[in-house]
Amino acid sequence: MTVAIGVTTYLEPVVMGLWDRPGSMLPRVYSDCVIAAGAAVVTLPPQPPTPDVVERVLDSVDGLMLTGGKDVDAALYGQEAHAENDAPRPDRDAWEIALVRAAIARDLPVLGICRGLQVLNVALGGTLFQHLPDVIGSNRYSYGNAVFADNPVLTVAGTRTAELLGERLTVKSYHHQAIDRVAEGLTVTAHGDDGIVQAVEIDGMSFGLAVQWHPEESPDDSRLFDALVAAA
Repeated sequence: MTVAIGVTTYLEPVVMGLWDRPGSMLPRVYSDCVIAAGAAVVTLPPQPPTPDVVERVLDSVDGLMLTGGKDVDAALYGQEAHAENDAPRPDRDAWEIALVRAAIARDLPVLGICRGLQVLNVALGGTLFQHLPDVIGSNRYSYGNAVFADNPVLTVAGTRTAELLGERLTVKSYHHQAIDRVAEGLTVTAHGDDGIVQAVEIDGMSFGLAVQWHPEESPDDSRLFDALVAAA
């Protein structure tokens, strides 16, 4: 039986011919990777996260993928926003935080990507570096202009992340934020060569993993998507 993966979407202006309206959208590369791994895709646009709605949505899927996108609102981890931050998207923040908390409670397989890792950390009480160039002195993780940067990732021996991806890999990055204080309930399982957190696993889950990079931009390496679908 084909499993279904719930994939969070953006809520953005969308131009379709003569029509220019807000729409639920997702870069196709995300769904392509899930489909290639053998699963069906169920898109999950931002909506009011009442407990009944969240539970009903998760009842309909076998796994959850939190996708990339705009910065998480700094107010959610008790800070004032940096001047370089995106305008807050409270609807998406609230929806994805509710989804991932409920998914953890029911041990539903979870894969977080870029913003998805940051949402996970904030949902569990962690904080973020709001602008990495202030921390590391370079823009090595986000060149801007839709150009992905290549960066090394070093995994932690003995973790699921290392088992799946090996000791070292080169990844596609596009982020100016990253985990600062790691939330309780998460274990860091990969770093950059500069010490920046690049992956975490959710303690006690059968499959709960989030990465700071964009694996969907390396379609020849399907290991993370294959693992999510296999767990689901």
